[in-house]
Amino acid sequence: MQRPFDLQRLLRPRSIAVVGGSAAVNVIVQCQRMGYTGELWPVHPSRTEMAGLKTYPSIAELPDAPDACFVGVNRHITPHIVAELVARGAGGAVCYASGFREADEEGQRLEARLEAVAKLPLLGPNCYGFINYADGVLLWPDQHGGRRLADGEQGVAILAQSSNLAINLSMQQRGLPLAYLLTAGNQMQIGLSDLALAVLDDPRVTALGLHIEGFDSIQGFEALARQAHRLRKPVVVLKVGKTSQAQQAALTHTASLAGSHAAASAFLKRLGFGQVESLSAFLETLKLLHVHGSLDAYSLSSLSCSGGEASLVADAALGRKVYFPALTAEQQAPIEAVLGAKVTVQNPLDYQTYIWGDESAMTLAFTHWLKLGFSLNLLILDFPHLARCQHEDWLVALRAWEQAVQATGQKAALVASLPENLPELYVERLAFQGIAALSGFEETLIAAEIAADIGKFWQQALAEPCISVPQPVLPISKQTLTEAQAKALLAQAAVPLPLGQVVNSLEAALQAADVLGYPLVLKALGIAHKTEQAALRLNLTNRLELSAAFADLEGLGSGLYLESMVQGGVAELLVGFHRDPCFGLVMSLGLGGIWVELLRDSQTLLLPSPAVEIEQVLLSLKGAALLQGYRGKPVADLAAAITAILRIQDFVLNHAAQLHELEINPLIICAVGQGAYAADALLSRTFSEEKVHG
Repeated sequence: MQRPFDLQRLLRPRSIAVVGGSAAVNVIVQCQRMGYTGELWPVHPSRTEMAGLKTYPSIAELPDAPDACFVGVNRHITPHIVAELVARGAGGAVCYASGFREADEEGQRLEARLEAVAKLPLLGPNCYGFINYADGVLLWPDQHGGRRLADGEQGVAILAQSSNLAINLSMQQRGLPLAYLLTAGNQMQIGLSDLALAVLDDPRVTALGLHIEGFDSIQGFEALARQAHRLRKPVVVLKVGKTSQAQQAALTHTASLAGSHAAASAFLKRLGFGQVESLSAFLETLKLLHVHGSLDAYSLSSLSCSGGEASLVADAALGRKVYFPALTAEQQAPIEAVLGAKVTVQNPLDYQTYIWGDESAMTLAFTHWLKLGFSLNLLILDFPHLARCQHEDWLVALRAWEQAVQATGQKAALVASLPENLPELYVERLAFQGIAALSGFEETLIAAEIAADIGKFWQQALAEPCISVPQPVLPISKQTLTEAQAKALLAQAAVPLPLGQVVNSLEAALQAADVLGYPLVLKALGIAHKTEQAALRLNLTNRLELSAAFADLEGLGSGLYLESMVQGGVAELLVGFHRDPCFGLVMSLGLGGIWVELLRDSQTLLLPSPAVEIEQVLLSLKGAALLQGYRGKPVADLAAAITAILRIQDFVLNHAAQLHELEINPLIICAVGQGAYAADALLSRTFSEEKVHG
């Protein structure tokens, strides 16, 4: 994807024009406080001075074309000012005013006018702008809590769609150095992916943090992933909108499971971006990534002088991929020699207080520990209250940790249980020595897992670009096929199916049964959720049972369908495809039958998904044990199931332009060597009204 503009002139300007009143004055003041060394040119039609600087009456009368401009006027004047900037040859602009398409119909018209004249890079509208802490550039009309980076210093770039959230993030006192803080507003022209690509190449940027409400461009984010992969710069995302459901449950279970947030999460995972669900985890993950980048494995170690802390950090690892490996006797021996016989050496380790305050003993114990070669090593240390307590003994432990890390070169972190127990000055001191300083046990393990996930992702090739099938533009009609019709189409794609046929009379059913062979299943066609409506009969073993089932179901739905019953089933899966408004058709995999709704255990994948990804998802389901011979039961034919899913996916991709929804529930998996079969299928497709009525 080609970005529409080069943003470097805007983001690293040598001259800045500001247009407007109080907001424009604030931009000048913030630049002056940060030590911006370029030209500052206030523009105002009636004022002669702003923040001690000479004011120019118009854009046309500026000494030169500004590299960047902060447009701080109301929404009605904004398009006119932007047009003047284009005529003057400006490098780019920030449009501060709100009240555009996010507000009302008039705002939508004004944004259309603005877009028509904006022949230059433009952030916003409805946007606070950005802060470049690396160069001391602020097109920012408010306070912020950051500091300018020192020469040679690096930091992370944070990009947010919410300007207020960006202000809050700038106020963090956790010692996270910022290189850039950027907001995108309405993303009329320049989106988050454009901004992210523009700052990612900057060698002063170590990692990216993205707050995302919506994706500006699927292709833009895929381009960002390729660049992050190439540069080995990690990306972590706080994606909001988890509770909103862009799709309403209609025909199948899938519709209620594959909401937009699930698809977005699948997309971010496909890109290799870390995902967090809280601001605290967002910041702590960025702190770890800033210092250490990715991790090469999930193995952790923990040291503390408290059994309570050791227990808490061990509990925080439950259910996660990161873990604390047990130590061998050989590994324990040198550490036991330092700590003494009263200390039980294990991981996590409570080294107790026998060596507390003894810097040489602590350094020796910590050095032996770090030589064990874990992926990330944690020293738990909560500092006393800065104003009321003495710190000297804690500084002994800190110095011992620093010396041990320097001696071994291992990746290490200092962890406080509470953020207020980790003064910012220590965070900055440790980062300078290559030690991450983190707050919170849960947040630390989230950060470590994400860093290891990214490290693992970087060892493999990037996934294919996802295939996005947009919603039809024309008004549409939906046609829901019967199971018989759906299976006829699936059969053409070599999807494995039980043999079956439509039966319109008992005589036809009995004749078909002789051909198909017992046991059989009889179903009412045209009913979405057959179990709930008692619209099927299973395990019919003879003519008498078939006759009774026919009498029960006759008259239900749009006809009856007789089918061979799959025998020897080990597990059942749901394989669903649903149209997402952002990503087009997406796939959901989960336990089949009623379990998918009861357990809410499913995962969403983007198309196309390779066999290895499908296998990983199946083995990560809560019911994955059923596939692997649970309690002596047969092992499921996982290879056959994956082959069936791939064939169903191929069918979906070949019919993507019209397919609205498809659900196979259940896909019955038999024992190894006996295959997998789509036992039930529901399909709906769309047509334009022109085709329906033409």
